[in-house]
Amino acid sequence: MTAPSPAPKLTPQFCFTTVALRDFLRISRGAVDDSINQNLNALVTPAKSGFDPTSTSVRAPRGSSTPIDSRSCQAFKDKVLFPSWQARSDVLTYCAYVATSPDPDDPETALRAAETERDRERVVDERLDPYSGRFFPREPRTEKLALLLRQERSVEKIVRSRTWGLVQERCANDSFLDAEAALDQWRRGRERSR
Repeated sequence: MTAPSPAPKLTPQFCFTTVALRDFLRISRGAVDDSINQNLNALVTPAKSGFDPTSTSVRAPRGSSTPIDSRSCQAFKDKVLFPSWQARSDVLTYCAYVATSPDPDDPETALRAAETERDRERVVDERLDPYSGRFFPREPRTEKLALLLRQERSVEKIVRSRTWGLVQERCANDSFLDAEAALDQWRRGRERSR
């Protein structure tokens, strides 16, 4: 069974290092969600009666797949899928907190202040240069991080929806919960057992 993605050490620097943040999300999604079919296929119990040569005489339709034992499926969800999702949720939530907090350590604060001051002193004559009135200040890194997190949350929602659909299909799940509701239910069960 695939191991869940370990959560990185959460620091503001981790969040502002967008390469590290994106790499963690990409690797975590690749290990569990992008390879969900392989992970689910690994849960299928091999035939107990041995190989039956007549099984190859009829071609099985593409949609039909071997059902997965419910205990194996539940163990996969509890030990791999939900912990991976939770680790990514924790990172996204922490970084969202960092993005909405004041950033006294922003290295570009002085540069932005100087640009703003230069813009105030600038003489604008749009008759001579129609583009001279435009000023595009640098965005603070917290705003850049907030934009990245909005994008990643959207990606996460799509990835979880696709993964959960496949899990429900292959695990013969009679639960009609969506991915977020199932994750919340798992969180509540985990907190009760503590």
